[in-house]
Amino acid sequence: MPTNSKLSRAIWPSLALAGAIALTAQPALAGECPADKMKPNARQMVDYKPVGVTDVTLGSINLEKQPANIRDRELRFRKLTIEPGGIVPWHSHDDRPALIYVQQGEIVEYASNCVDPIVHKAGDLRPEVFGTSHWWKNLGKETVILYVGDVRKDPHDHNM
Repeated sequence: MPTNSKLSRAIWPSLALAGAIALTAQPALAGECPADKMKPNARQMVDYKPVGVTDVTLGSINLEKQPANIRDRELRFRKLTIEPGGIVPWHSHDDRPALIYVQQGEIVEYASNCVDPIVHKAGDLRPEVFGTSHWWKNLGKETVILYVGDVRKDPHDHNM
């Protein structure tokens, strides 16, 4: 059995490592609206046009032709490139759930249900579901790249 001195030498390095990891870890709510800032209709719709945005569909699947047989729905996977100063205009996810992955850069989301702007950084994953209406702007100097998976009902819906 180790003496107190040996036990202490064995434990302290582990505790120091655990503390360093805790200090450098990302907050659990990175890229989300803080709970105390959530508020219905916190932000009204704005009528900005798309600026500096390239939206490329990389692939899609007609979900009605799959075993899930989800009628009139398409699963899409897209790449959005937003130049500095670029704007993804106001849109709703009430009928189009999506997952957004920030691959590169930093972008700001202005959500209808959050008093403050929400900053999304490379590595963040943002769920967009019923009740989410928003617009995004690249306020940085670096091009932002987003990968988007969404379930679209209307094939003529070109909302981002």
